[in-house]
Amino acid sequence: MGVESKGNGIQMRDDDNKQKEFEELTMPHIDSLYNMALRYIFNKEEAEDLVQDTYLKAYRFYSSFQQGTNIKAWLFKILRNTFINKYRKAASVPGEVLYEDIDTLHTEQTAEQEGVSGKLTDTLASRCDEISSFMEDDIKHAIESLPVEYREVILLSDVEELSYKDISEIANVPVGTVKSRLNRGRKLLQKSLWEYAKDRGFIDRRK
Repeated sequence: MGVESKGNGIQMRDDDNKQKEFEELTMPHIDSLYNMALRYIFNKEEAEDLVQDTYLKAYRFYSSFQQGTNIKAWLFKILRNTFINKYRKAASVPGEVLYEDIDTLHTEQTAEQEGVSGKLTDTLASRCDEISSFMEDDIKHAIESLPVEYREVILLSDVEELSYKDISEIANVPVGTVKSRLNRGRKLLQKSLWEYAKDRGFIDRRK
C-alpha cells in the first residue's frame, strides 16, 4: 500500500513538472496565437476558443514535440489545423488538413487539461483588447482584406518573423510556394495601403 502511494506521488510530481514545462515554453506565444486566430476568424470569442483548443491539443500531444525545435512554429501548425478542422465549413480556407490524425476537440478533458484551460481563459480575457489594437486600423484592414493564403504568410513572416522553412511546415506547402505567396501578398498589401493613403489625402489622388 505504501509503495502504491509513493508511486502515485511520483506520478503527480511528473505531471506537475510536465505542466510547468509546457506553460513556460508555450504561454509566451499566446498573444501571437490569439492575433493569428483573430485574423482567421474575425470574432473575439471564437478566436479565444480556437486558441484554447490549440493549447489543449498541444498539451495532450506535448510528448510528440521535439525538444530543441521551434515550439512557436509547432503551436502555429496546430492552430492552423485546428482552425481548418473546426471552421472549414464556415470559412473559405485552404483544403489541406495537416493534423488529420489528431482529433481531440471533443475528447474528455483530464484534470490537468482543465487546469491548463482555466489559466488560458484568464490570460486571454485580460489580453484580448490589447491584442486587438496590435496594428493600426488601416494596416489591419488591408491585411484582413487579403486572401487567406496571402494573409497567412504575411503575418507569419512579417509579424511573427518565422523562417520560410517554418512557414512551409505550418502551411504544408513548399518553401518556393511560401516565397511566391509572400511576394504576391506584399504587392497586394502595398496596393491596398496606397489606396488608403490616397483616400486619406496623404498622396495626391492624381498620381
